[in-house]
Amino acid sequence: MAKENALVAVYNNHAEAEEAVQVLQRAGFNMKKLSIVGKDYHTEEHVVGYYNTGDRMKYWGKMGAFWGGVWGWLFGAAFFMIPGLGPILVAGPLVGWIVAALEGAVVVGGLSAVGAGIYSIGIPKDSVLQYEEALKSDKFLLLAHGTASEVAKARDILQTTNPMEMATHAKHGELAGAGGR
Repeated sequence: MAKENALVAVYNNHAEAEEAVQVLQRAGFNMKKLSIVGKDYHTEEHVVGYYNTGDRMKYWGKMGAFWGGVWGWLFGAAFFMIPGLGPILVAGPLVGWIVAALEGAVVVGGLSAVGAGIYSIGIPKDSVLQYEEALKSDKFLLLAHGTASEVAKARDILQTTNPMEMATHAKHGELAGAGGR
């Protein structure tokens, strides 16, 4: 995947992340340029969910209402069991980036498969490591990508949702701006 402009916002919980997706949708942001990543809670004997060719999850886990709504808004969905991170649900284009990173053996030392997918669009490794730590701490990542103006629009919209942290990354991997609370 070519390097992209990207915005990554970190939210404390699924309710905050879901509200941010809804705010972007109401503002007319292109949902094909949005991904969300988070953990679901389950016991070892229950599968959180799985992807099939029909694009439907058979079992949603304890946060089924949240993930069911997100899957309805975003394009592409998958469940990954990631060593060190656990059960991760991903919706949006990031699914393809993760699969491409795995298929192309692009997994960069010290990064999970999710991290490799994020890294593949040009986000610096040190930032990716911070995002992986946020996932380990049960936070949710919301990624918007596209042209500089599309990412700026997403940033302006998401600032109203009070993310825990937010950073914009330019095409060549430089940090273009950071913020949050």
